[in-house]
Amino acid sequence: MVFETQIQARLRDVNLAGHVDNVEAIRIIDEARQLFLRSDDPSTGHRGLLKEVPSGVSELVGSHRVEYHAEMRFAPYQPFLVRMWVVHVGRSSFTLDYELRVAADHPAAISGEVSCVLWDLGAQGSWAIDDAFRARLEEHRGDPLPLRERPAGVTA
Repeated sequence: MVFETQIQARLRDVNLAGHVDNVEAIRIIDEARQLFLRSDDPSTGHRGLLKEVPSGVSELVGSHRVEYHAEMRFAPYQPFLVRMWVVHVGRSSFTLDYELRVAADHPAAISGEVSCVLWDLGAQGSWAIDDAFRARLEEHRGDPLPLRERPAGVTA
């Protein structure tokens, strides 16, 4: 099941070139991720996924990969549409893929993935995903996006 939400564009998201700044685009994705993981939406029946983990367990972003496909211009009162789903579940981490669109009938302007590590604040270490939370994550499983590969010859 894909999570979908709308994030209202703000005038402050626009840079001097007149389009949505890349840093603000990440903020929009982060806001959608927080809604997916932490918030309930009575209108859709969505329950924040992290409500299934014990108190004192939080998520930390381990990595974030972003691909920009099209310019995003600010349009007053037109929210951005974000789609997000689970593509991998590990021992104490999970990966979400996402798409950000300027309108439902537009292709993705941004796509990418974010990996989250579950962190036990009391133990100061990673929290192993239990069966109940793993099952909850699996309810939102989808296919990974075909993200671009590094060019030949690029090494770490």
